[in-house]
Order: sequence, then C-alpha cells, then structure tokens
Amino acid sequence: MIDKIIPSHIAIIMDGNGRWARSKGLPRIAGHWAGADSLKEIVEYCAEIGVKVLTVYAFSTENWKRPYEEVSTIFNLLRYFLQRETDRLKNNNIKIKVSGDIERLPKKVKEEIKKSLEKTINCSGLILNIAVNYGGRDEILRACKKIADEVKKGNLEIDEIDDSLFKKYLYTEDLPDPDLLIRPSGELRISNFLLYQLAYTELWFCEKTWPDFKKDDLMRAISDFQKRDRRFGGLNNNNDKK
Repeated sequence: MIDKIIPSHIAIIMDGNGRWARSKGLPRIAGHWAGADSLKEIVEYCAEIGVKVLTVYAFSTENWKRPYEEVSTIFNLLRYFLQRETDRLKNNNIKIKVSGDIERLPKKVKEEIKKSLEKTINCSGLILNIAVNYGGRDEILRACKKIADEVKKGNLEIDEIDDSLFKKYLYTEDLPDPDLLIRPSGELRISNFLLYQLAYTELWFCEKTWPDFKKDDLMRAISDFQKRDRRFGGLNNNNDKK
C-alpha cells in the first residue's frame, strides 16, 4: 500500500466523539479528549507515510449552538493540545496552519494558536491544517466580499476573476485541494466542510467513531483511494469511460 500513490492532501471530519462517550456511559467531553489521542496517532502516521497536508475539522461555525460546557471543553482541549504537542510537532518538521475565523475564539486560545503558528512557521514537512470556527459557506461568502471590495476599489477587473484567483481568497489559499475526505461515525454528509475545495475529492465513510479511528483505519481508507479511477471529468487511460 505504501509503495503506491499516497494522497497528497487528506481531510478528516473528526465525528462521533459524543457517541463514543455515550456508548461507554461517559460524558460527551470525555469523547473529545479521547478524540485528541486519535488525532495525535493519525498526524504521526500521515507524516510517516508522506502525506503533505492533513486538514482536520475541529470546530465549525455551527458548533456554537452546542451547550456552553461542551464548547468550552473543545476550546480548552485545543489549547491543551497545542501547548502539549507544538514542540513535538516542530521537532518532527510538522507545520501548523489554521483555517477559519479565529477572531471570535477565546483570547487564550487565540494566543496559543499564534504561538504554535510562529513556532512551526519554518517547518517544511507535513502541514497540519486545523479548521476551527470554520464553515464552507462562510468561507465562500468571505472570499466573494473581499473580491467585490477589490473590484470596487479598482484593483481588480471582473474578467480577471477565475478559479485560480478565487482560491487565493480562501483560507486554504496556499494548499492543494484534498484528494481524500474521510468521515467516521456513519454519517454520509460533508457538513459545510471545504465546500469549494471538495469538488473532485474522493469521499470515504466508515462506521467507527473518531476516538476508535486508528492508523489501520487510515490505511484502509488510503487503500480504497488507490483503487479508484480519478478522471476529473475527463476519460481514463482506456478512453472508453465517461
């Protein structure tokens, strides 16, 4: 499996933490802590096998609707993860990037994010892109507003707007589109995640909840990915399929 094509960019919706906790008679917040252990294992394995970018959905713009205690726990967990793991990530040449509107986040979380970004800015290995306070529709609207403002100011002509330019206004401006999207926990939707970027991404779903998702499961997803015929709207090598 490893000697075949490895997805350059893998995106993961880390779903099922609450269900994992409920199945064990634990509070939902316990599931989020368990999910952090899975993230650590998956990050390490992605770096080991040569994945270039790993984007993980940590907190969506819709997640603010959840109970205050759970939202607070997620942010505390993110802060703790960055405090505990950033130096190790840096030593392994892993660069941290954040996608989303971080201005609404608690002050201490924003400070920790900025520290982690600064510490790993010169790393050239795997990019760990954490999507926090992120929403796909929000990202597209934000890009449209910025482009419209540039047109209004006379800095941009409408005819100059194409796919390449539009991508420069997205949070993922300097990243390739995902090759593979993974969603555990049995849900079959993308939940407002990377709506523009997922146009030709291969989707992979499984029943396991995120805290139970380990590197063997990632290997299985990549193995399935390697069997797929990616044509991007064109024809395959045999020129006989549409």
